[in-house]
Amino acid sequence: MGDPTYCLPQPLTPAGRDGLAAILARPERAVIALDFDGTLAPIVPDPEQARAHPDAVPALAALAPKVCSVAVVTGRPAGVAVRHGGLAGVPGLEHLVVLGHYGAERWDAVTATVQAAEPHPGVAGARAELPGFLDAIGAWHGTWIEEKGRAVAVHTRRARDPQAAFEELRGPLGELAARHGLIVEPGRLVLELRPPGIDKGVALVDYVREVGAESVLYAGDDLGDLPAFAAVDKLRSGGDVRGLLVCSGSAEVTELADRADVVVDGPAAVVALLAGLAARLT
Repeated sequence: MGDPTYCLPQPLTPAGRDGLAAILARPERAVIALDFDGTLAPIVPDPEQARAHPDAVPALAALAPKVCSVAVVTGRPAGVAVRHGGLAGVPGLEHLVVLGHYGAERWDAVTATVQAAEPHPGVAGARAELPGFLDAIGAWHGTWIEEKGRAVAVHTRRARDPQAAFEELRGPLGELAARHGLIVEPGRLVLELRPPGIDKGVALVDYVREVGAESVLYAGDDLGDLPAFAAVDKLRSGGDVRGLLVCSGSAEVTELADRADVVVDGPAAVVALLAGLAARLT
């Protein structure tokens, strides 16, 4: 696990400093919520090969018993995040919650089961249409489709010019998604077609309210985390919940860094922050 003498970074904003102070003062009323890919797990060319940083689970297991709750909030299916993160059956994480598919699925370590609503019918329609659609617009080479159960994603990371391919596909995929009653969620060289009305902000607020937290730390790295950032801003503007926003920084996405209270250098630094927080709460 990370060095326990790691110094917690000083938040850049007054609201962030208040959030960190609240977590340190009353950790038993704090929720620690984290994205998976790019935050707990390094971004890799093949999403199926993504795994949590080797120090992530030890850091979470050290921190979880000292706070109200630890939750992973991800666009992946909940079960996939559990497997790729190595999160099941870990001492210290007996009460971990994984909110998958932006909150449409929930895995609880207590029961080791996933609860989920019925899938949106438009996902199956879009999935069936995508291969021919990409071929017809000349976007097949260098892109690939990721099956996500309740969503479907198109990656451009392997294209000759990944960013250009990403930009060229945004409009056409938006039209395809709309025909099936879906929306497009842009990410780090990936465009995900998913149902509307569900996002990480909604999932996070519902969970914070459910457990009665007084403070929340949220860490993310991608555009899909912006609703969670906005939700924390709204919670702390209401005055009853304090919050700390952490950006797992990268050169690919800069929007979160502009909104964060703390910016750290990728998953290794996120894990070090978690380890440092656990050490401070000893």
